[in-house]
Amino acid sequence: MSLKKIAILFSGEGSNLENIIKKLHQKTFKNLSIEVVLTLTNNPNAKGIQRAKKYALDPVIVDHTLYKTREEFDKELVKIIKRYHVDLVVLAGFMRILTPIFTKSIKAINIHPSLLPNFKGANAIQRSFNSSIKQAGVSVHFVNEKVDDGEIILQSSFDKDGLDYQAFCTKIHQIEYDIFPKAIIKVLKDTSNTDK
Repeated sequence: MSLKKIAILFSGEGSNLENIIKKLHQKTFKNLSIEVVLTLTNNPNAKGIQRAKKYALDPVIVDHTLYKTREEFDKELVKIIKRYHVDLVVLAGFMRILTPIFTKSIKAINIHPSLLPNFKGANAIQRSFNSSIKQAGVSVHFVNEKVDDGEIILQSSFDKDGLDYQAFCTKIHQIEYDIFPKAIIKVLKDTSNTDK
């Protein structure tokens, strides 16, 4: 049996955070066990803090406004994450652009609400909805020093024809809740295979 530890970083509502905790925390998939050992936010007012606490996962708060530079903030993040000896960091709505100080030291994955490489960066849902491209979707990718640029792990798409904005957003979130846990399991299983 292989036990893999993950950290979840978040900034806001924490709906993906809670979905991952519910589906993966202290669960076993064939011979892979997963434990969330760290939840961390950069936002002292994030609603996700209460969501994490429901599962007795008290988040570490690292307020980015207390650091002069992105690099200083990232250095602190790396220091904290390394203490927990995690196998993977999961960015679940973590709204910070990370520098190489983080990306070169930490194995992390991120979810993005578009079919990358389309609509990288902010306001992706709105931009994807407004575009003339018929297909929309969600991507899970490895994190590197460029925004939404790392190797894609999983994608899922749908035809947006006839959907109003509300229905479009709902569809995006449904897909996120479905594929993010699957992508985490996939990456951890790949890690287990390379460990042998």
